[in-house]
Amino acid sequence: MFPLSVGEEGSFVVADIPGLIEGAAEGKGLGHQFLRHLQRTRMLLHLVSLSPMESESVVHRYRSLRNELAAYDDELAAKQELVVLTQRDTVDDEAEAEARAELAAAGAGEVMTISSVSGAGIPELVRRTWARIRDIPRS
Repeated sequence: MFPLSVGEEGSFVVADIPGLIEGAAEGKGLGHQFLRHLQRTRMLLHLVSLSPMESESVVHRYRSLRNELAAYDDELAAKQELVVLTQRDTVDDEAEAEARAELAAAGAGEVMTISSVSGAGIPELVRRTWARIRDIPRS
């Protein structure tokens, strides 16, 4: 966990939870441990790689995340979310557009794209996350 400052407006804490595997809701791997941490959050950012090296589609990986959340806890699955496509630098514009369209068809809602290598999209991601999280009541 680490605090992320958005200047004079304030800050929020980001908790990096390692990727969930299928079966996490049933306790496979460290599933319950990770999922319990997620229950304390106000919003979820789902980081999904665009890398062509991935063996499963972006939609399959997104749906797997959503399925594990729903299987574990309905309230967790109902949290606000933002899908973040990572590794933008590994694909062309057409592949990114295709991934976005597939996620929209799958009901993913808001989707952003970033590249850790170039830094593209990261300032926008921080601003957008802050804009959404500050309107979510603390529980």
